[in-house]
Amino acid sequence: MNEIRLQIPRVLARYADGRTELWLAGATVGELLTHLRQERPELYRCVCDETGRVRTHINLFVNNDFLHQRDGLNTELTADDVVSVFQAVSGG
Repeated sequence: MNEIRLQIPRVLARYADGRTELWLAGATVGELLTHLRQERPELYRCVCDETGRVRTHINLFVNNDFLHQRDGLNTELTADDVVSVFQAVSGG
């Protein structure tokens, strides 16, 4: 199984021992999130809700592609891929 780089925003780094990058196994984005749940449950809860869906204020990208432009949680990953977590910003 591939080790994939997961980039997280600094505001969530406290749930990853201050790091903004983690390396996790996963053949798909869903598998990567399963490993995140096992290894960093507090960070996982910031990214996903209790049903396993990505929270509405969180955007995931695989390389430069918005996750929903690909195959969602079934998006396949390779060792070169980077999954990035972004918090949505809104206001007026």
